Amino acid sequence: MPTFPRNPIMSLTAEQPRHELGESYGPDLRLADLLTPELGDLELGYGTAAGDVKLRTAIADRHGVRPEDVVVTVGGMHGIFLLAYLLEGEVVTTAPQFPMTRNAFDTVGAPVRAVPLTFDEGYRVTPEAVRAQLTPQTRLVSLATPQNPSGVAVPLETLREILDAMSEVCPDAYLMVDETYRTAAYGDDPIVDTALRLGPKVVSVASLSKCHGAAGLRIGWVISTDADLIEQLTTAKFSTVVTASPVTEALAVRVFEQEDKILGERRVWLEQNLRITEDWVNANSALVEWVRPSAGALCVVRLATDVDLERFRRTAAELGVRLADGDWFGDDPRVFRLGFGFLPLEDLKAALDALREAFRAAR
Repeated sequence: MPTFPRNPIMSLTAEQPRHELGESYGPDLRLADLLTPELGDLELGYGTAAGDVKLRTAIADRHGVRPEDVVVTVGGMHGIFLLAYLLEGEVVTTAPQFPMTRNAFDTVGAPVRAVPLTFDEGYRVTPEAVRAQLTPQTRLVSLATPQNPSGVAVPLETLREILDAMSEVCPDAYLMVDETYRTAAYGDDPIVDTALRLGPKVVSVASLSKCHGAAGLRIGWVISTDADLIEQLTTAKFSTVVTASPVTEALAVRVFEQEDKILGERRVWLEQNLRITEDWVNANSALVEWVRPSAGALCVVRLATDVDLERFRRTAAELGVRLADGDWFGDDPRVFRLGFGFLPLEDLKAALDALREAFRAAR
């Protein structure tokens, strides 16, 4: 009987600990930030299968495509699951990886060929490593940029070379690029262009959950310039959830109307918290090391070999510190995802101080 694999990452939806360093997004928006008197007149009927046209237009405008190239989904994971279901067949992806993405492939029974990424190599994806996993049976290549858990980006030139390899080995396959963290840049860093501009075999998936602080809206999207694929996705969406909520779609339009302000404030927040985290890692280099992320509210850290792993886990729990375990993502047990974008500055400093105490106690 098909089932959904259970992963301990579900614990992040449980009660929040005193020092939350496990989350992968920035501060939450509040409903009051989005409400307008006009929303009170919204009729609570069904929406449309593809999604509200105003919302699809807002998404399309930011990606240089047409509204009809966009399907609104119930969060980004809904879109990934629909793609995995529709493009049944072999999947080439990475390890480590966001566990819910891997679960989608496993749930639909897709054979998976993994490209190994490592801390020591900075989680760098190479065209050669991806090509080595491609076969004529490959139907989907799944990559995230920036990645979850590392926050490391895959350069557009690397994606272009991967597409060239796919055109030779598996020309009918699609390259799905999870761009969930693409717009979560630091300070004055430029926002990288969407991978969609690389060609019609690229499918982009993202949501409002991470960069915009609106995870509670459960609004994501899939974008493709392949009309047949969009038609299949629209039918698949209707067959699973009928439509997204017109209420949250209307609120999502409000998010996009305020996007410059929202992202501008978060750029400052993320840059500030990244700098605090970097200084903390440098000050505690005998205990921990990291891979500096390209964008997003997350990074990975690795414990020194003389830190007792199990004692660290116990002490961190006693101190109310939560990290995301590396083995949730298929990474080394000494690696952890550290979310630095969730807490305000002083709370982040306090959480990192408590984390240092747990490291020292376990050394």
